[in-house]
Amino acid sequence: MTRPDLNLLVTLDVLLAEGSVARAARRLRLSPSAMSRALARLREATGDPLLVRAGRGLVPTPRALELRDRIGPIVEAAEACLRPAESLDLKTLSRTFTLRNREGFVENFGAALIARVEREAPGVRLRFVQKLDRESSPLREGTVDLETAVVGDMTGPELRAQALFHDRFVAVVRPGHPLTSGEVTPTRYAEGHHIHVSRRGNDVGPIDTALQVLGLSRKITASVGSFSEALALVRATDLVASVPERYTGSLRENLVTFPLPVALPEITISLLWHPRLDADPAHRWLRACVREVCTV
Repeated sequence: MTRPDLNLLVTLDVLLAEGSVARAARRLRLSPSAMSRALARLREATGDPLLVRAGRGLVPTPRALELRDRIGPIVEAAEACLRPAESLDLKTLSRTFTLRNREGFVENFGAALIARVEREAPGVRLRFVQKLDRESSPLREGTVDLETAVVGDMTGPELRAQALFHDRFVAVVRPGHPLTSGEVTPTRYAEGHHIHVSRRGNDVGPIDTALQVLGLSRKITASVGSFSEALALVRATDLVASVPERYTGSLRENLVTFPLPVALPEITISLLWHPRLDADPAHRWLRACVREVCTV
């Protein structure tokens, strides 16, 4: 079937409203001949004359009267679809947003974010889910609205990213640990018994590479998949954990933290989202909330 010219809907709406080819032409800024041709096309498409001569004017047919009540809302709805989104009313916004993060985000930033959202948009609900891998498919598929992550090779190239804050790795031990007294040199640090954190089960990381440059290596006593697990072990043993400082702030409560004795580059924690949500007013508002909470 030949697809109808939907532009004719606007023409028909104006013709039926004006009841005059000349007035409709002026309103649509067309010539009278162009409007007459458009009326001819409408008659062909609908199989009805629509407007017929009655004295010096035109009167609508029964079919035209039927269409007049239906065509206006259709045109209005179509025009609304092509206009920019209306201003966002946060007080009436009702929506659930899903945020995917590693452990530490909710503990450090969740309370402030929830308070901000409840204050501005009481109908919004936040759903936090754990980030177990670096796959971008949840953002692509729409099951996740926002994610915090370090942008890397596995980050989908089409995703939008905005830096939230910079972080650095620090060493953490229990109070009274031997490393809490005296200077922590690279050698003393390497001689400790360490917990290695890796979700993918890697045996080495950037810390081991930096130590290798100095001719040193650390003994990995245990490997875990999360920072919270590593810090739980630190509380009950003489093991040493190396974790991001800001991302694990509340998780390190009552533990002793000190700078790593080797130079490592800072890491950048970014906010990620799919481009289909770029212009969504509610999503833009939530992104701003997360940025402000995380950069305080």
